[in-house]
Amino acid sequence: MWTYNKVLEYPIKIKNRNPMLAKFIISQYGGPDGELGASLRYLSQRFGMPDQVAKATLNDIGTEELAHLEMVGTIIHQLVDGASPEEMRKAGLGDYYTDHGWGVYPQAAAGFPWTASTIAIKGDPIADLQEDLAAEQKARATYEKLIDLCSDDPDVIDPLKFLREREVVHFQRFGEALRGVQDKIATPKFYMNSMNQMNCKTNMFNNISKKCNSDS
Repeated sequence: MWTYNKVLEYPIKIKNRNPMLAKFIISQYGGPDGELGASLRYLSQRFGMPDQVAKATLNDIGTEELAHLEMVGTIIHQLVDGASPEEMRKAGLGDYYTDHGWGVYPQAAAGFPWTASTIAIKGDPIADLQEDLAAEQKARATYEKLIDLCSDDPDVIDPLKFLREREVVHFQRFGEALRGVQDKIATPKFYMNSMNQMNCKTNMFNNISKKCNSDS
């Protein structure tokens, strides 16, 4: 289905430790608009899609969001790596350090742990794809806010900008998938019963016989 290359989708090499930035950025790991929720949303919604194109789109983007989850986790890890307990406390991460140490735990910047109640899977392709379009815009907006907060560290801004641009691409692809699903649903359906099928086959055979007789 897909190949996992054991390198980040985009390189991350942060030189300056900054637990405060990690506290903010962790929201894109396990917050309400973060990468964990996005991946699970898309990989679950794909089963309810009426065509293979929409299914493939959700599958592709859902697995790429896992790569983005890996990137965000790497950013957080590098920002807190080597920080003292006192540095963590001063950054507002005393409670976090108590429960998780220097580990990367899925939660929002406000401290709420990730929950499946933040994602929507309706089982209706139009509703689900509309949800996905909104989700990508919310993720883009979150990345833009994080970039504003990280204005003095280019090592952090660079991968965040990459992630923001991927949200824009995902929004475009979901728009294409939505139009395809809408066209498919709007296409008139024609049904033939067994008698009509038999009559069609009989007429086809008769036409072929007439043509053969005329040719001879």
